[in-house]
Amino acid sequence: MPSNLTDTPPIVLTFAATDPTSGAGLQADILTIASMGCHPLSVVTAVTVQDSSGVDDVLAMDDEWVSDQARAILEDMPVAAFKIGLLGSVENIAVIAEIISDYPDIPLVLDPVLASGRGDELANEDMIDAMRELLLPQTTILTPNSLEARRLALEEDNDDDNPNLIECAKRIIQLGCEYVLVTGTHENTPKVVNTLYGERGLVRSDSWARLPGTYHGSGCTLASAIAALLANGLNMEEAVKEAQEYTWQALHYGFRAGMGQYIPDRLFWARDDEDEPEDTRH
Repeated sequence: MPSNLTDTPPIVLTFAATDPTSGAGLQADILTIASMGCHPLSVVTAVTVQDSSGVDDVLAMDDEWVSDQARAILEDMPVAAFKIGLLGSVENIAVIAEIISDYPDIPLVLDPVLASGRGDELANEDMIDAMRELLLPQTTILTPNSLEARRLALEEDNDDDNPNLIECAKRIIQLGCEYVLVTGTHENTPKVVNTLYGERGLVRSDSWARLPGTYHGSGCTLASAIAALLANGLNMEEAVKEAQEYTWQALHYGFRAGMGQYIPDRLFWARDDEDEPEDTRH
């Protein structure tokens, strides 16, 4: 049995809202982090009422409770990476930003959950402003889909503002974020193209076979996988590459447990299946 910290797997702390379907949110983060060989810690930022079709209601946790949850475990265990998902309120964003600032050397993966897959609003403009001001300057890598990237980069006082995705990434990085991985699931392209940008511009671009159907929690899976791989010691480019491969496989083996979206199978590797995909990355 493990006897000291050298035997402890890398530890990843996720701040996220619950999802009773385990398709997305806190439960999806925990499944992914554990699947990637890390030990997950979790801080509940909100409780949701949702099924595999969408989110019906969100109850944000009191920010003092969020702070107390995080401080208790951070004073007890060494964390190798942070992952942030749905935050619930401006107050929660502020308190999490304060906590993260005490650990500047620990990588932070931020998945800006602004809406559900169905389009349910999960972050208002005040929350988006707080993310820009308080969290993005501390973020190692942001993982927005193309819709979220445009919303985060949009100049609110300019009605004619319509930046392309390259400009969106540039603006987000100018806010202090080190890397931006823009995912192309929502773009009208034959393949899904995910593009990683850094301070010097394009870092890498990967295209993936577009799978049929829609998936509940694909963004949570990708961001948590990146956090786990960074915790395991990979550099950013390697972590992004491997996390995309893992996420694509989880979606490929996804299952439709309810009447809504497919749920990614984060434990696909643990099941016997002769239907192996031949070529995923192009």
